[in-house]
Amino acid sequence: MLDHVSIGVRDTNASKRFYDAALEPLGYSCLSQSPGSLGYGAGTVSLWVNEAARPVAADKDSGLHFCFAAPTRESVDTFHANALRTGGRDNGAPGPRADYGENYYAAFVIDPDGYRIEAYCGAAG
Repeated sequence: MLDHVSIGVRDTNASKRFYDAALEPLGYSCLSQSPGSLGYGAGTVSLWVNEAARPVAADKDSGLHFCFAAPTRESVDTFHANALRTGGRDNGAPGPRADYGENYYAAFVIDPDGYRIEAYCGAAG
């Protein structure tokens, strides 16, 4: 349905440290970089991270979050650890989420600009 998503950030250098570390275990990397702009994906860019004069204000009650597919439960664990190590904040430790589905395994973080980010693996154990 979606070709890509773009988010505005205050500092692409801080965002690059965060997203490089958080997305790498999920199989995603920075495929495009120019001053003030980063493009992440696997093969093609699906997430643009751009410096913006007025990024969307962080709002935990907005319902907005971005969920990235993860190949394994271990990659979800590493996503979470890497995100916390590079400026993210915990918003839900890695683990099963039985409320969401039988094999739903996820972790939730908040990026340096306040965006809520999830990594999800649907494979069993």
